[in-house]
Amino acid sequence: MNPLALFRLVAVAEGCSWVGLLVGMYLKRVTETTELGVQVFGPIHGALFVAYGIVTLVVSGDQKWGPRRTALALVSAVPPLMTVWFDWYAERRGWIADQWRERAGA
Repeated sequence: MNPLALFRLVAVAEGCSWVGLLVGMYLKRVTETTELGVQVFGPIHGALFVAYGIVTLVVSGDQKWGPRRTALALVSAVPPLMTVWFDWYAERRGWIADQWRERAGA
């Protein structure tokens, strides 16, 4: 899997888990009907949040991102769906190649 595909996969999955968690929180707090959405999507979102952070650091190191770009990518995991936006933004600017640099240089 290339860095672009890996980053996109984790960024979109993290964004979708945010949506699931927000729906679950709405059902729990606003409608007070069920806690199931939070119980299911809470751990999923937590795992994908951590996975996004790890993948971001791996891709950042491989693609030679500076500290500002890396920080922007990491901070984008906090607001809902911003990982999807960052993925789109980074691809449009050519920040993520479709080939691993470390592997290509070996």
